[in-house]
Amino acid sequence: MGIQILDKINAEQTVKLAEKNFPEFHTGDIIRVSIKIKEGDKYRIQDFEGKVLAIDNGRKNVTGNFTVSRESYGVRVEKLFPFNSPWIQAIKVVKKTPSWRSKLYTERTFCSHKAVRKLKK
Repeated sequence: MGIQILDKINAEQTVKLAEKNFPEFHTGDIIRVSIKIKEGDKYRIQDFEGKVLAIDNGRKNVTGNFTVSRESYGVRVEKLFPFNSPWIQAIKVVKKTPSWRSKLYTERTFCSHKAVRKLKK
């Protein structure tokens, strides 16, 4: 009984996800995600622009999500967005870049040579 209900909910969510028509993007691409944020009684749209580090479980799957990373005031910020989130208003691909890996987790620990020299002094 319970599995049938879950399958029905999953099918409904899959139909809603197909209606959203997000653009095709891959890991390494720079995208802009418009998020609906509630502040008090009002809603506003905030953009989060960064590089896609990973896409998990596929974009057609209800449990699928993607990780976007950016640097803000010298601090690396990562956000995990589910594809079926009602708070995502739009996704725009800013720049397409080639990548040879499906997960770009090595970018988390990337450090420039100038920063290493500065730390050694």
